[in-house]
Amino acid sequence: MSRRRSRVMSDKLKYELAKELGVADTVSREGWGSVSSRNCGNLVKLALERAERTLNER
Repeated sequence: MSRRRSRVMSDKLKYELAKELGVADTVSREGWGSVSSRNCGNLVKLALERAERTLNER
């Protein structure tokens, strides 16, 4: 029996970050599989920066 992984980031947040990186059109047209690993890493980096800022604002 396989378990489904829980999502850490919402689809809305991922798309928002993709827009910020300039790859949202690629995601819309071709899906997440077409985003380079470098840009995926940059997405994660942006998400972590946002999370860090949010925690620091508390």
